[in-house]
Amino acid sequence: MFQPIPGTLQYNTLIANIEQGIVKIPQFQRKFVWSIEQTAKLLDSILKGYPIGSFILWETKERLRSIRDIGNIHLPEPPEGYIVQYVLDGQQRMTSLYVSMMGVKITGDDKRTIDYSEIYVDFEASMDEEIVITDISGRNMDELIKFTDLLNGGYKMFAKYPTYGEKLERYSNAFKTYLFSTILIKDAPIDIATEIFTRINVGGKPLSVFEIMVAKTYDSIRNFDLSEKYDALIERLQNSNCNYDTISSSTVLQAVSVCLTKECSKKQILKLNKDDFINIWDHVINALESAVDYFRGFYRIPVSQLLPYDSLLVPFTYFFFHHKDIPLDKKQEYLQDYFWRVVLTSRFSTSLEAKIGQDIRKIDLILSDQHPDYDEPVDITPEYLCNHGWFATGTAYIKGFLCILAYQQPKSFANNALVNISNSWLKQANSKNYHHFFPKAYLAKRNFENWEINHIANITIVDDFLNKRSIRDRAPSKYIADYQKINPDLEATLATHLIGPIEESGITNNDYDKFFNHRLQHFSNELRKRLILQPSDHS
Repeated sequence: MFQPIPGTLQYNTLIANIEQGIVKIPQFQRKFVWSIEQTAKLLDSILKGYPIGSFILWETKERLRSIRDIGNIHLPEPPEGYIVQYVLDGQQRMTSLYVSMMGVKITGDDKRTIDYSEIYVDFEASMDEEIVITDISGRNMDELIKFTDLLNGGYKMFAKYPTYGEKLERYSNAFKTYLFSTILIKDAPIDIATEIFTRINVGGKPLSVFEIMVAKTYDSIRNFDLSEKYDALIERLQNSNCNYDTISSSTVLQAVSVCLTKECSKKQILKLNKDDFINIWDHVINALESAVDYFRGFYRIPVSQLLPYDSLLVPFTYFFFHHKDIPLDKKQEYLQDYFWRVVLTSRFSTSLEAKIGQDIRKIDLILSDQHPDYDEPVDITPEYLCNHGWFATGTAYIKGFLCILAYQQPKSFANNALVNISNSWLKQANSKNYHHFFPKAYLAKRNFENWEINHIANITIVDDFLNKRSIRDRAPSKYIADYQKINPDLEATLATHLIGPIEESGITNNDYDKFFNHRLQHFSNELRKRLILQPSDHS
């Protein structure tokens, strides 16, 4: 149990704590978004003694990634040995106070610069009017004082404003003696503190585990910033012709966690020791990149968008963390069997974290050249594939068959060039690069049901040009005959799509039923090559 401690802070103490780095704004807070008018209203409320709500502060020895600069003012790190207070609620108000006192200029995302020194106190305004203002058009400047001058001008301001000396002193003291209400949360662990933050900000987006871990693992001395490390990883996976740049931050965190603890629940990730996390980071990322290379090389999955589950990288990263070389012989067979059992049973579609934890024990067996036992059988019969092959690119099961098609390195019907497969167009099922070999319009006219038409057994991966301008809705016998005239190796080309031979697969006489069943058998045969079938499996 953590008992909140109510308290108060005077204005000068609060500002001093910010300037000394004792009060910090954690990075997971929103950017400062208040307008200068909102800031002026806040100052007006303080001047009049109105309550402005409490600041909720989390006091801890943790050192989190925090906002380093406000405007052009650098916020220092706290003195060595000092306990830090992170703002869980009241960031916009606290930042408003600071920027108005310092009179800073802030440039927003829209490139507009707001000058917070242009906030004024109106000596002529009554208490039922706005005393702190920003619009001074047409006003006599002798009746106004900048807010920064009111606070910081000292006795020389009395000489400058002899008529308003009493108000000047009263208004200045109103700010300097104002007691800001605080609620202190002491020594709570980071998961409790961020849960408090999330509950306070019920209208906002809950913090992700990654956002929390970015804050928790930040270390300026060791130059470790998880957000920057993750961005650098994604940039490498994107710019090295790797095309694995859609890997999620949660997958990376799970990989680190299993390498440290063999578990990857959110609770476990949040409990990870900061130093252990930083120490192991480079080793885990090397293992993850080895897993990516293995997926691209041995499984020939060219892009991350084709991966049935991002999370498959987690157990494979664990494998490469403990096994630095390419797996051969039994390890290779056992890994492939594991990969396809995860895909064909849609294993990671529910209870992901628990199942990865269970599967790490299977990877340990594979590391020791033992074949794991599997409780859930797989079914690779053409009948089962027929009943479960509705084409939807968001399902892991269908992505598995797209991986099989990509493994064949499909070629263009027209010129045998390799079909380009990229993340950019694999995100949607209606992509022009997904081609129904028997066109949808053609089959619809012949009264085939939608599930038969839009089935993985009817899908090929072709280049955009062929799909849009050459094939369209023509009968297969016609467009294939055209390609035979310009591509003498068309039979071999079709084989890269798991189609053919032409005479045996129903293409010549546009027999869709024959083509459909022929291709299901091709898929079944390919799966048989990849699995170590058990007596309980259906094959």
